[in-house]
Amino acid sequence: MVVSKRYQENKGNQMTANHTEKSTSRFIQTDTWKIHVSEAGEGHPIIMMHGTGPGATGWSNFHQNLKVLAAKHRVIAWDAPGWGKSDPVGPDLWQAFPGGAHVEALKQMLDARGFEQAALVGNSMGGGTALAFAAHYPERVSHLITMGSGLQAPNLFTPKGLEGGKVIFETYRDPTPENFRRLVKVMVYDDSFATDALMQQRSEAALANPEHLKNWLEIRKDGFRPGATFTELVSKLSSFDKPALFIHGRDDKVVSFESSLRALAVVPNSRATIINRCGHWAQVEHAGEFNALVDSFVSGSAEGETGSTDGFGG
Repeated sequence: MVVSKRYQENKGNQMTANHTEKSTSRFIQTDTWKIHVSEAGEGHPIIMMHGTGPGATGWSNFHQNLKVLAAKHRVIAWDAPGWGKSDPVGPDLWQAFPGGAHVEALKQMLDARGFEQAALVGNSMGGGTALAFAAHYPERVSHLITMGSGLQAPNLFTPKGLEGGKVIFETYRDPTPENFRRLVKVMVYDDSFATDALMQQRSEAALANPEHLKNWLEIRKDGFRPGATFTELVSKLSSFDKPALFIHGRDDKVVSFESSLRALAVVPNSRATIINRCGHWAQVEHAGEFNALVDSFVSGSAEGETGSTDGFGG
């Protein structure tokens, strides 16, 4: 395991193409849902999946990564069903599939696009979806990457829990500008990343789809099933043999970095990078480092390189 230092140049990320929210916007019709995505680039598909927070979308979470990674890969950042411009998911539909609604939606999306395999990149809830999908459909995964996610269980170093989950719940219940300000700030280590523009973007996206807010609260009230139980995930992921990379902020206030260490202990062909001075959004606060990790990991593994682990940890 490597503990990385902060890369100061990340705030001025170099953008390799003029991709915009409008120019990358697409809809993919599956058997069950119409799914909105931000898509750009050519090459091996990388599916990027956002977290659970109100107003989260593929573009808001990953635009700074898509603009760089699309230079070498086909990048698809989805609005998960129940978020953004994608179709809603109520409690009944959420529980209707053995692997959970998002695992089923991801399978249907890959089928609709004709992708036999894809690299999965998931933040928080999206990482949970990636792990559950890898457990249920390992043959469809070429690379497994999570950040701010992992296998959640009682923690040794943070036994009393973290404040981020509480702020997420409060913002769903009361989506005021002040709560969105608290939400964005709790996601990052460095407050300068919690810009007014980002807060407004998240607030507008959430309030544009009040049905999504209501459904999320109903799903949580009825019992949130993330796609598999902890025991099921451990059993299945212990035999998952594709390359896996777990990235986590040392200062994450939503999900403890212990969750990624737990995943590292379970998944055989895995490595981890823990980033200092980094909160829940490694892809935002340390975008340059994150982009380099993902690009090198997917490109190197896709080309059959197995001898070098420079920059990854292990």
